[in-house]
Amino acid sequence: MQIGIDSFAAAPLNPETGRAADSMKSIAELLERIEQADRCGLDVFGIGEHHRKEFLDSAPAVILAAAAARTKRIKLGSAVTVLSAADPVRVFQNFATLDLISQGRAEMVVGRGSFIESFPLFGLKLEDYDDLFIEKLELLLHIRANEVVNWSGKFRPALRNQAIYPRPVQDPLPIWVGVGGTPESFARAGMLGLPLMVAVIGGETHRFRPLIDLYRQAGKEAGHPPEQLQVGLHSLGYVGETTEEAVEDYFPGYAETFTRIGRERGWPPVTRQGFMAQAGPRGALIVGGPEDVAAKIRRHSEALGGITRLSFQMDNAGLSHEKLMRSIELIGEKVMAGVNG
Repeated sequence: MQIGIDSFAAAPLNPETGRAADSMKSIAELLERIEQADRCGLDVFGIGEHHRKEFLDSAPAVILAAAAARTKRIKLGSAVTVLSAADPVRVFQNFATLDLISQGRAEMVVGRGSFIESFPLFGLKLEDYDDLFIEKLELLLHIRANEVVNWSGKFRPALRNQAIYPRPVQDPLPIWVGVGGTPESFARAGMLGLPLMVAVIGGETHRFRPLIDLYRQAGKEAGHPPEQLQVGLHSLGYVGETTEEAVEDYFPGYAETFTRIGRERGWPPVTRQGFMAQAGPRGALIVGGPEDVAAKIRRHSEALGGITRLSFQMDNAGLSHEKLMRSIELIGEKVMAGVNG
């Protein structure tokens, strides 16, 4: 199983001004963590896409290109590219260029995104949420398969005998579909034969098994071989020296972040009891010491019928750069061996 890190380039906010305290330092430290992941043997590092003041990832391909120049073997991808609000031509060009810079290490996870700021920002209608993604994914895959494109749709001007460059090193450039919890999204990814990245941020992970079975069945019926139908998990998590230490490190920042987001979405405040349930054997949070984390990843994989990738999302709890660096080291030294050994 591949093990990686996803980051939203979180920037600590100054409580007095509500602005990022030091954006330049935050980006520099993020690049150091990507280098650390490369040194420690992790398989992939993904950068998300948001358009909010607490994140610095509105241009993920730029961050990934900087990381490509400072790493040697780790795969570099998006987590996720908000394709509904993007031009597929530019998305392909950006990641094809990243693939050239990284010498064949680029990939992308495309999805709708969990926040909606990008829709008004780019002049799009939220009521077109689903239709935009479906059409743009079709175009992106068409561009990937064809150097010269002929295509027409509802939301973008038609392309007539239009050559699109550059072309990537990898053929095809890896494109995963990021999904939340709608059956249609799982079935669509299966029909297209695209690898699936499931964002599990709450509840019990095993509840996704029927949806993953639906993905695999749709892929089988479409004629795609089983090995093509890969499943990955994007999970909130953190590895400390011990499980007790990891919980004490992670809980305060996690509670603050999700209580704040919850006020926007009508969720109740985070409680310690609720957090511990999520961090328990069946819960979605992967927080603990190396042995407990490795065991939980194995349980998740078994519950879902086998997964090929697990990506930790660690920078949502206000943890220091030093703690995140050490956590990456523990993942490389102990968790990966515990999962794959």
